[in-house]
Amino acid sequence: MTDIKPMWRIEKLTELFGTVGFGWKTKIIDKQIIEGANGEKIATVDINLYVKIDGEWSEPIYGTGGSSFVAKEKSGLYTSDECFKMAYTDALSVACKALGMGANVYWGESKYESENNSTKITYLPKKASEAQINMLKTVAGNKENFVTVVTKYGYKAPQEILAKDVDKIKADLEKLKGGNH
Repeated sequence: MTDIKPMWRIEKLTELFGTVGFGWKTKIIDKQIIEGANGEKIATVDINLYVKIDGEWSEPIYGTGGSSFVAKEKSGLYTSDECFKMAYTDALSVACKALGMGANVYWGESKYESENNSTKITYLPKKASEAQINMLKTVAGNKENFVTVVTKYGYKAPQEILAKDVDKIKADLEKLKGGNH
């Protein structure tokens, strides 16, 4: 069975969202030991994964994971001192699947498999609010200044402006307006 290395997921989370704690984070919401059959025990961890997009934290992305704490082997019972770490890693993997991370591995040979096998997570960037657009128009002072700066960022209409660009556009408008006096 094909699986993805846990460190790859952490690398991808960091590439896509930034440093842990700033662009993505997890919160452990439950962990426990569950009794199994024949003296075996399972460690489980439930987490919420959060990612930041355009300066805003996501809703929790749930993941649950498990690993053997006490496992029955040929030589008898074996106790793992890394069971919670492995269960956490499993939970993170489950949460990352909800983002589509590594989906091509899980789809296998099917009509859904991507041709280039690359990992992409796409989302629609947050648009600037009507209040933000009106503020930019006010800062611009006139339509010509507004159009000049907004088109510099590749926007053809105010409704296309992304929230992530509002502060940069505002700063450019203030510079432009300041230079007109």
